[in-house]
Amino acid sequence: MRGRHFFKAAVWVPLLSSALSGCEVNVAPSFEIAGSYFPGWMFCALIGIVSAIAARVGFVASGLASVLPFQLFVCTAIGLCCGLLAWLIWFGQ
Repeated sequence: MRGRHFFKAAVWVPLLSSALSGCEVNVAPSFEIAGSYFPGWMFCALIGIVSAIAARVGFVASGLASVLPFQLFVCTAIGLCCGLLAWLIWFGQ
């Protein structure tokens, strides 16, 4: 029984430590706002959400909302593309 727990720890500890290694202040893209650090992905997610809402408003204003199928998926895809593009432009190498 003890060997089984050791095996789990031997597998999970390196996986978790490698997953959390990108959370260092010097490595992770962070912005200091009012004395605390905000991760860059939060800003990119906000850009994606705003662009998805703007796409929905644009579809309704132009009349495309009545003929466009799967509007939720289309607006989500537009928001995802804009958020990922913002990440690539801002933090890509």
